[in-house]
Amino acid sequence: MRNRIFSALLPLLFSIPSAMQAQAKLSVHWEELTGPDFVKAIQQSQGTCILPIGILEKHGPHMPIGSDLFTSRYTSAHAAEQSYAIVFPEYYFGQIDEARHEPGTMAYPREVVLALLQATTDEMGRNGCKKILIVNGHGGNNHLLPYFAQTQLEKPHNYVVYIFDRRMPTTAGGPQKKTTNDQHAGESETSKMMVIRPDLAHPERAKMESGEDQHHSTLPEGVYTGIWWYASFPDHYSGDGSVANRELGEYQMRWWVDSVAKVLTAIKADDTSLKLQKEFWEKSEHPVDTPQ
Repeated sequence: MRNRIFSALLPLLFSIPSAMQAQAKLSVHWEELTGPDFVKAIQQSQGTCILPIGILEKHGPHMPIGSDLFTSRYTSAHAAEQSYAIVFPEYYFGQIDEARHEPGTMAYPREVVLALLQATTDEMGRNGCKKILIVNGHGGNNHLLPYFAQTQLEKPHNYVVYIFDRRMPTTAGGPQKKTTNDQHAGESETSKMMVIRPDLAHPERAKMESGEDQHHSTLPEGVYTGIWWYASFPDHYSGDGSVANRELGEYQMRWWVDSVAKVLTAIKADDTSLKLQKEFWEKSEHPVDTPQ
């Protein structure tokens, strides 16, 4: 009797691993996928991939050097869980020349930054990423990335680059902030790090340096110079991280994650951008033939 029961159950026992494997949830992290799973992930994501960009720079006396990197990765991974996409590994090759004087800063030459970014999106495209969303976690990239996206019109690509603007609107609501100057390693960034990596956030150390504008420059408004940030914040700290709180961090991170998830959904539904790019490149080869 026992042998008959065992014989009947044996096929079921062997089928359990394969069934579990078939139902296994695909990771959103590029580096965690196997080769065969990567192919499935490209199909499931509809060729939608995220390139989270951070930086390595000082964040006051109380936050980790990789704060922007942690933020962009956390946001991207959680958004991809809502609207499936493949998240590229840690990428910190952005613009950060204004912090070269601070320990731990990795500031690459401008030609390297642009060339590496182009090579990375090209390789992502070659691997099936037809829609690449760059999620920026670093304010110093706010001019670099739109320029990079604009230069995609220089030559044909079989993918589209999208940029997510990292700035949270002041009308977004949430807990009332205690500070007005809240730019770098201040109340908001410190609050978010208390959610993302609480073990690396030390708001009690924030008063060790001043995050106030030092006003070393006397140039009139509307005149730009590269040394403007150092002139105002030579310690590379702008704000007051000591007033940070987890409630504010949770609210702001929910806004970030939900916003990126909505963008992913919109990108997946976008069937015009790549067509328009192709049309543009065809016309750009013969500009005098373009109807005037």
